[in-house]
Amino acid sequence: MQADFLNKFLNTPLFGILISLAAFQIGILLYKKTRSSIFNPLLVGFILVILFLLYFGIDFETYNVGGDYISFFLGPATVVLAVPLYQKIQLLKRDALPIIAGISAGCIAGISSILIFSDFFGLDETITNSLVPKSVTTPIGIEISKQIGGLPAITVAAIIVTGIIGAVLGPFICRCFRIKDSVAVGIAIGTASHALGTTRAIELGETEGAMSGLAIGIAGLITVFLAPVMLYVFGVLF
Repeated sequence: MQADFLNKFLNTPLFGILISLAAFQIGILLYKKTRSSIFNPLLVGFILVILFLLYFGIDFETYNVGGDYISFFLGPATVVLAVPLYQKIQLLKRDALPIIAGISAGCIAGISSILIFSDFFGLDETITNSLVPKSVTTPIGIEISKQIGGLPAITVAAIIVTGIIGAVLGPFICRCFRIKDSVAVGIAIGTASHALGTTRAIELGETEGAMSGLAIGIAGLITVFLAPVMLYVFGVLF
């Protein structure tokens, strides 16, 4: 009877949702204790879910019955990105040109580096398209990946890795290049490493965190338009 109940529970959305929330909560607790960007809650949760499924021999389709419900809310969650834009609208109006120029330069550099290195290493076109949105937040990155013919699963993995690297190395790189302006530091981290980088930027200061959050939304919007254009131009030239 217990086995029947367990089988029924595994095939309900509640199973995938509970496992995801529990793994993420463990990640939050671990991050709070260590304060290390390496133990990012999203990364820890991601690894814990995989290990749990492998250990108990549960297939991905069973888990994803509930996982799909979580994925559904990624789209509406994108609307939340309007909040930091609204909160810092005066700062954006005051320094609109340098902010937009800086974020645009970061987006172009990020996409160009993927296209150049993918061509150099001979990566498959689908893999390349999946990596192009690596520096934008997950909800937007998934939609861009679908739009340009990438694989959302690879895109999500690339976004997570990019975010963690940006959170760990972003402040160090800014110090190496003697970038001390709070706005510039926040814009750089937010543009390169989206929400995961922003969690580190917030620790650097209020302005850094606010500008990093601002950069997430703007970088996402710019990348939506830039990605298809740059893929086309790169394909024509090379």
